[in-house]
Amino acid sequence: MGKGKLYIETYGCQMNFADSEVVAAILSPEYDIVDNVKDADVILVNTCSIRDNAEQRVFNRLNELTNLKNKKKHLQIGILGCMAERLKDDLFQKSNVDLIVGPDAYRMLPEILKSEISPIDVQLSQTETYKEIIPFKYEGNGVSAFVSIMRGCNNFCSYCVVPYTRGRERSREIDSILNEIQHLVNDGYKEVTLLGQNVNSYHFEDYNFATLMQIVAEKFSTTRIRFATSHPKDLSDELLEVMAKYNNICKSIHLPAQSGSTAMLKRMNRKYSREDYLNRIASIKKHLPDCAISTDLIAGFCDETEEEYQATLSLMKEVGFDFAYMFKYSMREGTAAHKHMQDNIPEEIKIKRLEEIIALQQELSHISNKKDVGKSMEVLVEGPSKRNKNQYFGRNSQNKVVIFDKGNCQKGDFVMVKITACTAATLLGELL
Repeated sequence: MGKGKLYIETYGCQMNFADSEVVAAILSPEYDIVDNVKDADVILVNTCSIRDNAEQRVFNRLNELTNLKNKKKHLQIGILGCMAERLKDDLFQKSNVDLIVGPDAYRMLPEILKSEISPIDVQLSQTETYKEIIPFKYEGNGVSAFVSIMRGCNNFCSYCVVPYTRGRERSREIDSILNEIQHLVNDGYKEVTLLGQNVNSYHFEDYNFATLMQIVAEKFSTTRIRFATSHPKDLSDELLEVMAKYNNICKSIHLPAQSGSTAMLKRMNRKYSREDYLNRIASIKKHLPDCAISTDLIAGFCDETEEEYQATLSLMKEVGFDFAYMFKYSMREGTAAHKHMQDNIPEEIKIKRLEEIIALQQELSHISNKKDVGKSMEVLVEGPSKRNKNQYFGRNSQNKVVIFDKGNCQKGDFVMVKITACTAATLLGELL
């Protein structure tokens, strides 16, 4: 009997995409991955709960997949990840799904799909890191890959469901991380991004995140190293010193601020003040003058005053972020905000504030990119440009997208490019 056909659809953060690769590895002995949903015997939807909009997209998609299931009676549909953990009862009531599996129970998928055990497993673990599983890279560019170094979160920001959907923080053994990176390097990957809900809090035996970064940078000296995401309360000078020491560690830090108001940050339970955040920014700029800084920002959190909103805009201007992920607040059931606060900012004000934040960040990104015009920089070629097949796109150390004519280079090459022009989102250049 031949293998079954498996289709995996992923929503949400980079961690979810890394998890889908773990799922693919676990099921690869019995299933071939297909890229057309209509060819599948099993469809697994890896979900995100961070915002209401993300969950509604999944519910809409499940309605579409139900139509497929009506035509293909043997088809199995499963929900994985954060929504499985958070909404297991709703999912069975509202959707025609066969299995619901949380982020710490993926090892059980083979037995669940054979109907040997319960179709619901959302038990969270204190120890599971999938440490010995080499993720199966079934999609992507073959150049850059994610490596999960830890799971879960202990921060309990008042707006966030992650500690409830992904459980407590636990770090992966260093040898297993190095083993996975070695597999990627052997397969021709040129860049790895170390992932965690809060990578700065990585701690295994006597090793912290700074020492892990040093070990990885030294062992894989010709491989680019990135990481995400940092929590401002844990971003150490020791890490910044390591980043400055090794050229293969990319000079880019994603440091979510969420708000520029100390009072708002306290309500969010972020565990730092505006002054603390700016102290970390100053330290980054001291140790890494050429480092790009990106952030996350929330508009319209509970009780947000005009003054608190203006503090976010002023923080953006003071830091001069190179890039930002920007969202309007949506209340998540089960969080501290849901239990103790009110989602009391009118929708039209949330939208207006978010639009203004986006417009300001567009200006800041354009200012940042204009500073790069005339510079020459190393770019890792990731593939053809979506708009022009005669051009390539890649990223520089600062994680900025660079577009340039193909010339004689190939995907996966490191090339020098002189920047000749820019938009707010992209650098344009020519090969040297």
